[in-house]
Parts: sequence; structure tokens; C-alpha cells
Amino acid sequence: MNDEEYMGLALAEARKAYELGEVPIGAVVVKDGEVIATAYNLRETGHDATAHAEVLAIRRACEKIGHWRLTGATLYVTIEPCPMCAGALVMSRIDRLVYGAADYKAGAVESLFNITNHSGLNHRIEVRAGVREEECRILMKDFFRERRKK
Repeated sequence: MNDEEYMGLALAEARKAYELGEVPIGAVVVKDGEVIATAYNLRETGHDATAHAEVLAIRRACEKIGHWRLTGATLYVTIEPCPMCAGALVMSRIDRLVYGAADYKAGAVESLFNITNHSGLNHRIEVRAGVREEECRILMKDFFRERRKK
């Protein structure tokens, strides 16, 4: 599979969140060509401020491989990670991040901050942005448009 296909899996996860009334963000962790974890936002459902798709996917990936270091892994996520999630990516030693749409209000990879490649931190992450960007952006726009109507 390629980046676009893996992002399709992340979009499928985001749609699950949408159906639950959660902010529709989905994440997939891939290592050695195998999907080792998937997740979507569950903050409202779990009453947990840290239950972002990226954090949940990282936790599940670590459980799957039996180690906290995700060296050699790529995380695919529909929206640019926030500061907490970008920090979790660095701390888990993920090598590569692929995301769909930028988050100009909370993005901590390129939009507001650059945590994933900050010179003061001990790990850098290769980043590819804009994969299936329009689909990712539209899903978020539709979700918030629907919420405003309610």
C-alpha cells in the first residue's frame, strides 16, 4: 500500500468518530508494511482529554509490538497533530508522520508550532503533509457545520 491508501484507512477511522459525534480524526500506525494499530478520537465517549486518535493509536501500537519505541513506524492521521500528539510522536520515536489537512488553530507540526522537528528535542520526524487533504478537510468541515446546526 502507499501513503494515499493508508490515509484511506485513517479516513475510515475518522468516519467512525463522526458517527459517534466525536471530532472526526482517524489514525493508523504502520510498521514494516503492516498496520499495527488504528484509532479514532474518543474524548467525548471516554471523558478523556487525552483520547486523541494519535495517542490511542500510539498506545495500541506499543502494546502490539511490546515496546514503547516505534522506530521504523509511520503514523497516518487525517488532521495535523496538536501539541500533545506531536509530543507523543516524538516521545514514541516514530520515524515518519503523514497527515491530511493542516490545523491552523492547534497544529503543532507546521501550522502553529514545529514540535516534530524542533532542534531542542532528541528526535526528529520525517513529515509529509497534504495527503488526501481535501477529503480530510471536508470531513471536518461537514462535522462542524452539522454541529452548529444542532
